[in-house]
Amino acid sequence: MLRARLLQLTIKTEHLLMHLTNQRLLPTLQHTSDELTKQFDLIDTERKETLLRLAHYVRERLAAGKRVYLNFICTHNSRRSHISQLWAQAAAHAYGIENVHCLSGGTEVTAFNPRAVKAMQHVGFQILVNQPGDNPVYQVRFAEDAPPVIAFSKRYDDPFNTTTEFAAIMTCSHADANCPIVLGATQRMSVTYNDPKEYDGTGQEEEKYLERVAQIGREMLFAFSMVKD
Repeated sequence: MLRARLLQLTIKTEHLLMHLTNQRLLPTLQHTSDELTKQFDLIDTERKETLLRLAHYVRERLAAGKRVYLNFICTHNSRRSHISQLWAQAAAHAYGIENVHCLSGGTEVTAFNPRAVKAMQHVGFQILVNQPGDNPVYQVRFAEDAPPVIAFSKRYDDPFNTTTEFAAIMTCSHADANCPIVLGATQRMSVTYNDPKEYDGTGQEEEKYLERVAQIGREMLFAFSMVKD
């Protein structure tokens, strides 16, 4: 069934390019999103099947009149989980999909890594520090007409998050392998990414962070483009 749906994606992508977001996002982020939407063909078939399962979950919850809570989880809640959370929330808004609430957490607490913050600012997210410290609290805006996301490192089961009736989206293979049970989750799926941390302090650092931000953005936009089909 999923493979049959993939056969329709080329035609649908052309349609989405004409009707994507009508400038729903902040200007620079809108430009980034428009460019990433043109790159859906860079996502391989296996990844698209995984992302279609995410879209199906969102669509089924909304059809049942329920709110959608997506908790993006990695080990430290410092890079990939935050990037995924913010892109998913922006993508839902871009496609006019309401009642979707994107969260993030880790199996440990560290901080939203400043390299990841910088990369997200580069593509158009507006990120300001609300509360400085070892684990800063950030306010993240992606649109003028949407409330900001409050971002900081936390465990996935922190009271700040919804702790029941959510989908656990595992964004790193380490957390996926070492956290076999995610308490409160009604659905679990693996959408894992390579960690840009591997390039910290190297000449490729900025390039690799932007590469990961683009990959995650492309895939979250694709997933939410499939919710309304």
